[in-house]
Amino acid sequence: GVEVGPQPQGVARADVLDKMRKIVKHGLDFVQLFNEGKEFPSCTIEVFKIKEKVDYPRNKNGEIIAIIHPKLQDQDWQPLKNGDPLFLTLDGEVIPYQGNCTVYPTFINEAAYYEKKQAFVKTEKIKLTAKHLRWSVS
Repeated sequence: GVEVGPQPQGVARADVLDKMRKIVKHGLDFVQLFNEGKEFPSCTIEVFKIKEKVDYPRNKNGEIIAIIHPKLQDQDWQPLKNGDPLFLTLDGEVIPYQGNCTVYPTFINEAAYYEKKQAFVKTEKIKLTAKHLRWSVS
């Protein structure tokens, strides 16, 4: 499956649909080239690995008491460091990120995740190495 976003539920966006088409086309091109015997050299790429889901601050009744800080809004995949603004209470108090390493939040303030008690997902940037790849006929 391919998930491309962000895109609010019930909304069809031309730019997101175009990105999805390009990704699927690249995947199909790879399969065709591989089946034709093309050799692919080893490579290293950066990816984001999910670490944990983070909920909104809540009171004892389970009600949300802070919103995503404006400086974090729309900053998916951007570095979030210790002390950076994370949440903003309805009283105007800034709740900073408290972590021992830089993380890369994603799915920030997505409407579809409110019911799942998820304000965003913390990811870490890692490098993956793919070995040399070539289809061979035995």
